[in-house]
Amino acid sequence: MDAEYWSSRYQKKQTGWDLGAASKSLLKLFKKLNKEDKILIPGCGNAYEAEYLFEAGYKNIHIMDIATEPLSAFKKRNKTFPTQQVIHDDFFSHREKYDAIIEQTFFCAIHPELRRNYVDQSHDLLNENGILIGVLFNRDFDGGPPFGGNSKEYLHLFGEKFETVEIQNCADSVEPRLGTEVTIRCQKKSTKKI
Repeated sequence: MDAEYWSSRYQKKQTGWDLGAASKSLLKLFKKLNKEDKILIPGCGNAYEAEYLFEAGYKNIHIMDIATEPLSAFKKRNKTFPTQQVIHDDFFSHREKYDAIIEQTFFCAIHPELRRNYVDQSHDLLNENGILIGVLFNRDFDGGPPFGGNSKEYLHLFGEKFETVEIQNCADSVEPRLGTEVTIRCQKKSTKKI
């Protein structure tokens, strides 16, 4: 599932994960962000969440995808969005620092064998006291992507790196995903000595 794979999915319009708008479940989590935060949305796809936040006055949002197609579509829709904040890169080799990472359909798209790497990389990319917020599936799938999972697994996995991990059932998922999603909020520990 490399760049060629994901580009092919966009070219063939095989994008069943695309809601066509920002996820309602995420909109509530956005209230935990500050407008000054440097925010990353990895595996952003069409990045409706970035569009929503940018229009709401969050100007330091960075979107990233391994496929060029969704990034090009985003730039066409959002002509005033800073070009330097649209990143064509592999999340796992990225090295910038952020105050917040937003997770929406990226975690479920990577093979479960890479999930520990995802947690490690997210932790490394966050500044002290940085947060990761997002929506994850709370169900299994035959094959994948998407790959499923459950709250217990996520609590263990993210808890190995993050000081605080909060997981709650989504009450406002879109109809096809109702009852099968959870929200997650992870906070990175501060290393400052008092």
